Amino acid sequence: MASNVLEEIKEKITKKLPDEVQLANIEFEGPEVVIYTKNPDIVADNGDLIRNLAKELRKRIIIRSDKSVLLPYEETIQKVEEIVPEDAEISNITFDEVTNEVVIEATKPGLVIGKYGVTSREIVRKTGWAPKILRSPPIRSEIIDRIRNTLMHNSKERKKILQTLGARIHQGGKYDNDWTRLTAMGGFKEVGRSCMLLQTPNSRVLLDCGVNVAGQDEKSSFPMLGVPEFSIQDLDAVVVSHAHLDHCGFIPYLYHYGYEGPVYCTSATRDLMTLLQLDYIDIAHRENNPLPFNVKHVQKMIKHTITLDYGVVTDISPDIKLTLHNAGHILGSAMCHFHIGDGAHNLLYTGDFKYERSRLLEPATTRFPRVESCIMESTYGGHEDVTPSRNNAEKELMKTIYKTLKRGGKVLVPVFAVGRAQELMIVLEEYMRHGMVDEVPIHLDGMIWEATAVHTARPEYLSKDLRDQIFHMGSNPFIAESFNKVQNNAERKQIVEG
Repeated sequence: MASNVLEEIKEKITKKLPDEVQLANIEFEGPEVVIYTKNPDIVADNGDLIRNLAKELRKRIIIRSDKSVLLPYEETIQKVEEIVPEDAEISNITFDEVTNEVVIEATKPGLVIGKYGVTSREIVRKTGWAPKILRSPPIRSEIIDRIRNTLMHNSKERKKILQTLGARIHQGGKYDNDWTRLTAMGGFKEVGRSCMLLQTPNSRVLLDCGVNVAGQDEKSSFPMLGVPEFSIQDLDAVVVSHAHLDHCGFIPYLYHYGYEGPVYCTSATRDLMTLLQLDYIDIAHRENNPLPFNVKHVQKMIKHTITLDYGVVTDISPDIKLTLHNAGHILGSAMCHFHIGDGAHNLLYTGDFKYERSRLLEPATTRFPRVESCIMESTYGGHEDVTPSRNNAEKELMKTIYKTLKRGGKVLVPVFAVGRAQELMIVLEEYMRHGMVDEVPIHLDGMIWEATAVHTARPEYLSKDLRDQIFHMGSNPFIAESFNKVQNNAERKQIVEG
């Protein structure tokens, strides 16, 4: 059936495209339809044509040049360096022969794109290669390097994964969408191991798959995957709301036991959940408490992960469309909106969310076109769970720090590496920059430095005020001179005793 759908799409596209397109091939790649052309000018100059096609077909469409018209590597690098202004500060150029993309890493990716995309289109026109533009973070991130290398070295395998997935997604539903079912497998009436199974007559989708890090045994630590409704072999997709382990920590287990499908999340969530999962495995190993999965299963997850931007509607199964919206909880956190069938039902899964604007993030999205059912996080939802205002909390914290420093003391702040650590860094940097507290070294231990590096690599997820401060005022609080990465035990001992 998928081949019939592809043939129908090919026929529609062929009729719509002018002869000068020189159509070479059309393929499914996951939720996207990829058009290959022998005329690079078409790739560069026909954005409206592709948008209209996507709207008519109700599919995400990408257009790339055919291999036969690509410039050799050395010539392409030379052309890219001629076209892109030096101010972009290109740090690396590599090639993906499988997708016919030139991967350009730059400190200022906006200059590689150009106003209205003019620079990136010129690269296509002159080289044939489609530019994939990545940000070089001001703090080098080992985890992002690792993920990019994994994807690059396994590009051929990943394309096969996406083609298999595309065949499944586009085959169409066999049954009428006359019911939707949700099965709780963890995270209900408890904190931790969030996991739900969303079922329709045509699809099986897992919403989060976390662990309870405080669990005393496997039964209390991991989701209840043994429920009769669940089968790994029948699973179409996993959707991850955010990177905390209580929502994503058990996903590698699925790949260990035979899952071959996709994980959908934002790019920031992919980066952070990989970091936290690897740390989880490392800690378990050091404590002689091995987990039922290992590093190779995390790598397999990376190869199967499809990242989505906020607000982009994506087919994830024959009868379910997913749209991610900002949840305001941590970097890349998402509220997950599922459009089931042809308007049969609309489900919103909030994940953890924050309704208040913070220094780090914008508040959660609250407006949706249609929602019939809402699954809402309620850990801090009690009527007596009223937290102090952020302003008062900051003042109390800085008062304590001020008094401690004046007495010649040292301040030790135990804090989660993702989210709260970066909020605190912003506050400390601002108070020191304005002279409201003495400027002293701030030592970042554990995963905080690496998690912060991911934040610097994904500024599009930060609050508008923070983005303005970084890009328009030229002041990035995360790279302030006060912050120091603790390198080893010897340095840690020196800080404590010095």
